[in-house]
Amino acid sequence: LEAEGKNPFILDSKEPDWTKFQSFINSEVRYTSLVKMFPDEAKVLFKAAEENAKWRYNSYKRLAAMEFTKTE
Repeated sequence: LEAEGKNPFILDSKEPDWTKFQSFINSEVRYTSLVKMFPDEAKVLFKAAEENAKWRYNSYKRLAAMEFTKTE
C-alpha cells in the first residue's frame, strides 16, 4: 500500500469508551488480585494504565492519519 501512496495502517476499531476503562480493569482477576494485595499501589498503577492506553490509542490515530503520497 505504501508503494501506491496509501497509508498501510488502517485503524478499523472505534474509540474505546474511556469511562468504562476502570470498570473493565476491576472485572479482570489479575487486576482485582492486585487491589486485594496492594490497594494503594493498584490505584496508582490503574491510573497510569489508563493514561498509557489513551496515549497508545492516540498514537494509533496519528499513524492512521499519516499521509503517504507517492514520490517519484
